Amino acid sequence: QVHLVESGGGLVQSGGALRLSCATSGIRFSLAHMNWYRQVPGKQREFVARITSNGTTSYAGFVKGRFTISRDNTRNTAQLQMNLLEPEDTAVYYCNTNSKGRGFWGRGTLVTVSS
Repeated sequence: QVHLVESGGGLVQSGGALRLSCATSGIRFSLAHMNWYRQVPGKQREFVARITSNGTTSYAGFVKGRFTISRDNTRNTAQLQMNLLEPEDTAVYYCNTNSKGRGFWGRGTLVTVSS
């Protein structure tokens, strides 16, 4: 079974930083492309960042150089370092990957940025 478990969310002041982590099991992690999404209640889930199996990264426009996605193939984890957080970044952040034609999601971790 594929499991994704996010951690690292919390409450932070505007301008602060958080580091999210996604622990995975049940997939060949080194071959998996990993994504971070986020969702504000009442709004659609939106793409945040992606890292491919070979380490190529891409980001949503709103990231503006503030976030960095990375992966640790020895620990089967993906990370999202978020700096210069803004109240607009408040959301539940989800880890996502695809395996054998199916999409898998974690339960999310809540990030709250106070002004």
